[in-house]
This record gives sequence, C-alpha cells and structure tokens, in this order.
Amino acid sequence: MADFEFDLFVIGAGSGGVRAARIAASHGARVGIAEEYRVGGTCVIRGCVPKKLLVYASRFSEEFHDAEGFGWTLPERAFDWRSLIAAKDKEISRLEAAYRATLDKFKVTIFPERATCLSENEVRLAASGRTISAKTILIATGGHPNVDRKLPGVEHVITSNEVFHLKELPRRIVIAGGGYIATEFACIFHGLGSDVTLIYRGEKILRGFDEDLRDGLVAAMQARGIRIINEHVFTNIEKTPVGLVGTITGGEKLEADQILFAIGRSPNARNLGLENLGVHLDTGGAIVVDNASQTTVPSIYAVGDVTNRVNLTPVAIREGHAFADTVFGNKPWHVDYATIPTAVFSSPEIGTVGFTEQEARAQYGAVDIYKGSFRPMKAILAGREERMLMKLVVEATSRRVLGVHVLGPDAAEIVQMAAIAVRMGATKADFDETMALHPSAAEELVTLREKWLAPGEAAA
Repeated sequence: MADFEFDLFVIGAGSGGVRAARIAASHGARVGIAEEYRVGGTCVIRGCVPKKLLVYASRFSEEFHDAEGFGWTLPERAFDWRSLIAAKDKEISRLEAAYRATLDKFKVTIFPERATCLSENEVRLAASGRTISAKTILIATGGHPNVDRKLPGVEHVITSNEVFHLKELPRRIVIAGGGYIATEFACIFHGLGSDVTLIYRGEKILRGFDEDLRDGLVAAMQARGIRIINEHVFTNIEKTPVGLVGTITGGEKLEADQILFAIGRSPNARNLGLENLGVHLDTGGAIVVDNASQTTVPSIYAVGDVTNRVNLTPVAIREGHAFADTVFGNKPWHVDYATIPTAVFSSPEIGTVGFTEQEARAQYGAVDIYKGSFRPMKAILAGREERMLMKLVVEATSRRVLGVHVLGPDAAEIVQMAAIAVRMGATKADFDETMALHPSAAEELVTLREKWLAPGEAAA
C-alpha cells in the first residue's frame, strides 16, 4: 500500500461515500474523498432532509385547522416562505458541518473539487489539476434530476435541485411526475397554500406501490384540492408577462408561477473517465457492479444511486459500509436487498414494507389479505372524514406476513418497526398474539382478524 498516496479514494461525499470513507478509515486505511458541491450529498443538502423539513412545515396548516375541534381558538395565521427557507438552510449547514467533522475525526482528507478517474489507480482533481494515486477507488456520485431536454421551453422549469432555493412561495405550481418526489412536493406546496396541479404520464401515480395505497392517496389528495391529471405530458412551456403557460397533450393550457419537473433521476456516471478504463455502464448509464459493489475494473468500486440498484439513502449507506468492511476490514458481507421499508411523505403519509398484494399473488399464488379502514381518533374531533388504511399481505400456506402497508398519520414510524417483524419471518399468528397498544392507530395491525374477500371471491 505504501506505493499509493491513499489506500482508498472516494469520489462523491454523499451518504454512501461518507460512510465508506469513515468505516475504511476506522480499519486503518488512508482515505481521501472529493466532493465538488457540498459534503452530505443529495439526501442531506437537497433531498430527503430538507424535504422532510418542508413536509413538517406544510402540515401545520392542517394542525391549526384541527386544533379548533379540540377547543383551541387561534389568532389569524400567516406563513412566511423566506423564514422557512432560512431555517432550513441553517439546519442543512449544521448537518454539513457535522459530516465534515466526522470525516476530520477519522482523518479523512477532503478535497473540495471535482475528481475524475485518470487510470485504474489514479484520479485527477479538476480545479487544482493534481493527480492522486490510490490502491482502490470508490465512485459514490449519486444521481441528478431528469428533464425532457427536447421539450420546447424546458429552460423555464425547475427541478428538486432548485426548488429548495426559491425566493418566493409560488401561488400556482404545476408538478410533472408521479413518483415519490412529485407526490411529496404536491402535498408540500398545497399545505403551504399554493394552488397545485400534478401531471403524470401514467394511468395512476406511485407505480409499484400497493394498489390500495395508490387509490387511497389519490382520493385524499384530490379531496384536499390537488388536481391530478393522468396520461398527459407537457408539449410546450412558454414564459409570459403573467407567469408560465404549459401546454399539455390534448391542448389544455396550465398557468403557473413555477413548473417543477420530478420525472425521475439518472446516475452521475458520465464524464468521470470510467468508459476509457473499461468500467461497464448499463443502457441507463448506471455503473454495473457485482454483489460486492466491484466494477469490471477490479480496483474500482461503486455504491449508491450511481449503480441504480435500490435508490434509497439507507441502501447507499449500507452498501458503503459493506464495501469498507469487506475490502479494508477483513469482514466480508453483502447487502440484503429484501424487505426494505420505504415511505412517501405525502399528506396523508405512506409507509410500506415487503410485497404488494399484486406482487405476492404473482409469486406465491394463494395469499390472504387483511385490511382495515377507519377514521383515526384525532380526525373525529377535528371533523375530518379522511380515513386511515392498514393492510397485511399473508402467504396462505405458511401464514407468513409478506407485506405491511399503511396510509395515514405516522405511517413511516409504524412501518419501520413492522419491518423488523416482516424481516424475521413473522406469521399472522405472531401478529395476532401480540398484545395491542391501546388507544393507538398501530394496534389495528395486531387486531385484524377478518380476511378481505375480493369481489366474487368465496369464503374458505
């Protein structure tokens, strides 16, 4: 190792890269890391963390309304976007400093500039022009938001990169997309007082989620006043003296102050010098790796969204940890991609883990479905008709719980704990024999007794 300046050089200081650098350094490796923007990556700087802060802010409008049902008289309320963004920026700066402090603690050398691969054991720093040698190189550069570059007027749209830095709250916003990001921002801006339209090319938003969750969330969003346009896309966007005008297929024109594109993300794997070294990229531009995160060049590894495996922050962190333990800690292990819980921080919230009903039927054939829909206790005095949904997908033969799906308040918190049971192979009997915690919404998961029968399905 003495022939190289570093044992490990990481390109990208996001969640996966920072974890890999820290763990490798804890095993005694000499580690360098390059980051061209800000330490912390998408999740910390302009993704999960700031978005969740905006989610909290957006939900206060409903909390204020609900408080009246519990006897509270509140003065006239007002919201200030600039104050929220300033508070968000302060917290993000604190977190970035904490990430930097962690790297400093483990004696990881930080290079605040872009890095590319010069050879299988060399990286080139763009700003300084310096060449650095490393026995192992890890690519952890994440991804970037997609836009339709061929769309006339696309220069007028924003993405999830710019949305956190708007100077003003848009009075009218149109959001293109139907996944996590589009759905969450639709609910965020509606909660903050914007007029929101969501346009999606598919038949229904949140493709890949359980159908009951999708249907329930669509109904709740529409009841709140969010307009959802399915099976349409933009054909043109114009800037006018009174704002933006987006024309969609069919000819309808949508007026807005901002148009946000949240139509997916692509890996940041291009222009890193990888193709010249023989690192294989797939048709979508992601770095191809094996189950040890190793590329087709033995000294180069990759973790996180740049590999387009499961694009979630906790997954990138575990991939980085597994890589560092395996390569530098003599503790080889692989990431298990089964039973990954996830959430959509919409209003109402979605939490889900395991198989959807559709996936379970396709893989296992006979499954039993248990689900309950009810008004949460808080909603009753608040005068809300919105209902909470809880659903268990159970393999008919073994009675193993294959999936847990929740739509409603604190769904993510509930499902995080349910994921432990699903991962351990808990059966429906295990759920039934668990004492209910009363009064709580989550107790519904252990009190569901009646199998749900699809229309035309006979009882056993």
